[in-house]
Amino acid sequence: MLDVRVRVIPWLVLLQATLTIATAGPATAPEYLPLWVAQAEGYFSEEKLAVTLEPTRAETSAAEALARGQAHLAATSLDAALMLGTPTGAPPRLVFGLSATPAVALLVPVARQETLRSLDDLAGTTVGVPAPGTPSEFMLLALLARAGIRITRVTVKSYGERGLAGALESGAVAAGMLGDPYATRLIEDGKAVALVDLRKRGEAERWLGEPGVHAALFARADATLGPAELKPLARALLRALARIQTATPDELRAGLPAATVGFPEDFSTRVLGARQIFLRDGRVTPAMLKASIALVRSRGPIPAKVKLPRSMEQLLLTGPLGEVLESPR
Repeated sequence: MLDVRVRVIPWLVLLQATLTIATAGPATAPEYLPLWVAQAEGYFSEEKLAVTLEPTRAETSAAEALARGQAHLAATSLDAALMLGTPTGAPPRLVFGLSATPAVALLVPVARQETLRSLDDLAGTTVGVPAPGTPSEFMLLALLARAGIRITRVTVKSYGERGLAGALESGAVAAGMLGDPYATRLIEDGKAVALVDLRKRGEAERWLGEPGVHAALFARADATLGPAELKPLARALLRALARIQTATPDELRAGLPAATVGFPEDFSTRVLGARQIFLRDGRVTPAMLKASIALVRSRGPIPAKVKLPRSMEQLLLTGPLGEVLESPR
């Protein structure tokens, strides 16, 4: 009888080892696609991880779920994690980096491309974003701050994604920060050109100065997660990142939830447009984190209750990922 119990107890523990990850929306956001691919392709299961992905409406919602203790981890933006991801003031720790930037581009109507050649040319104009508080708005404000353009010198107006695409096509705005599928379609149809295309690798460093991180997996500062959970999680996500780079959109789409896919033709455009935003090995260095926090601060103050440590190392929980990357494959 004792021998049977010895065999059964580890099996029960395995079944009970579940990670809940609050995953930022909208559901079609490409920045968080690696999580959905890892789930759909069975990579979590193959690592003997029972992972529940809890979709949320926005990056802020995922960060709030982490702060409330409703999830072990949150897949969200650094901005949202710092602003809303802590109940006590100790900021969340970054576990795995997903993307360097959101998959967006600053577009200019073709009719204005000769007069709007640089960010400086946007002063005194109207620039569109899909909505306040979105990654598009965040990156627009970061670009303006980096270029030394006061936000008071630019009129930022919200249109919704489809409305902004129409405003760019008609020339109703001088520029607009927009993601796919609209960004690619406007460019391919000859309606707009990209002044800044953050979907391309290297563009973030060109315009913002240093490599950084936008979307990542975060754990609360008081989390007890360790290598037993985080190493298999890292292995699964690394496989998902590789799969996104090599599989066709149709191959990826086959096992994904309908909400993640959206319209199939839009999904293909989003995947192809976003491939270069992902951090290839999930690794985020202290220097990258420092540069990204400075970017967050350039948009506005971080809440006073959030106590950032002097050493960026304290904000990283990437030791398990490092062990995976350094181990023979």
